[in-house]
Amino acid sequence: MKKLLLLIVTLFALATAVHAAGVNINTATQTELETLQGIGPGKAKAIIDYRNKNGAFKSVDDLEKVEGIGPGIIKRLRQDAMVSGASTVSKQDKSAAKPKGKLGKKEGKPAAKQEKKPAAK
Repeated sequence: MKKLLLLIVTLFALATAVHAAGVNINTATQTELETLQGIGPGKAKAIIDYRNKNGAFKSVDDLEKVEGIGPGIIKRLRQDAMVSGASTVSKQDKSAAKPKGKLGKKEGKPAAKQEKKPAAK
């Protein structure tokens, strides 16, 4: 029984480690930044623009200097964002960052009502 419990705990620990992802906010691409909770395309671009203008972030808390990012967002992404090391974004996370398909101009809108013309006699 103890061996089974040990096996379960070990497998759980390994599974958690495999799914952990970290994004280096100093080197990440826009797509990688978008995998962070609360960061969409606009905020990802703002992070990159800020980073290009002001240099590397010294801590995750420095993200608060980026327009549109406040303490609430920083709190949500604190465990997944980092300022050193290589970004490790899983394939699952990358696919989640891709747009799910936006409605085109014609899609999603009701068709314009056409007036029925009386048939020619």
